[in-house]
Amino acid sequence: MANPLLTDKAMGLGNLNKQNDSWAPPTVTQPINDGPVSRWDGGVMTVAGTASATMMLLVLILASATVTWLSIDAPAPGALVQIPFGWVIGGFIIGFIAVLVGSFKPHLARIAGPIYALAEGVVLGAISRAYSEQYNGIVLQAVGATLGVFVVMLLLYRSRIIKVTDRTRRIVMGAMMGLMAFYLVSFIIGMFGSMPSFIHDASPMGIAFSLFVAGLAAFNLALDFDMIEKGVANKLPAHMEWFCALGVVVTLVWLYLEILRLLSKLRDR
Repeated sequence: MANPLLTDKAMGLGNLNKQNDSWAPPTVTQPINDGPVSRWDGGVMTVAGTASATMMLLVLILASATVTWLSIDAPAPGALVQIPFGWVIGGFIIGFIAVLVGSFKPHLARIAGPIYALAEGVVLGAISRAYSEQYNGIVLQAVGATLGVFVVMLLLYRSRIIKVTDRTRRIVMGAMMGLMAFYLVSFIIGMFGSMPSFIHDASPMGIAFSLFVAGLAAFNLALDFDMIEKGVANKLPAHMEWFCALGVVVTLVWLYLEILRLLSKLRDR
């Protein structure tokens, strides 16, 4: 799942210097402070605040996924686990709507974010339980790999080994749009026949495809980090912490699912 949230337009950061791929923070007029105000009314975005919001959303996902996991009955010996597809579809729809609300109404992200986390936790809990029954220990491997990729991408970004420029952003966004179009066409074809086999099978092409998609999701984290850095430097309102946190969590969910699929293909080799 591509991250539709953290874009210059959505963040209100259109003041880019096209000559050197840098950005210049606009002049910010400080509001008159006649006394104590709430963070939502007068605060500005910070890295610590964004990190706290991200952690809270991840905790909500973990809690929701755990409850869902435990709510699914253990399968009979030799049988497949019965996934409540109604839960999965419902969670996906609610999560998708929450992302759209957060994308078009950033000031509502502090509400849309927790709703997305709880709904997506249901989806992840059900899917993870199904994978766990078929591949012992794969969920912990996928979680560990996702956290590892996150840390590595953060270090690479902070050390400026990976630099996010306008060209980089266009390439990554273009690749994500192409991937979404490919999935859509494959879904339509699947309604009348069969989807391309390499999407799900463990062939060399299938593994290469999963590596590409997981890599694309990982590189999208760099774009998320870049937008957070811009938002903090531009002194955006504090509610943008939740907006950016939602964007990061969407990317992490996408990355986790792609790593889960990749590991399952490697197990089937």
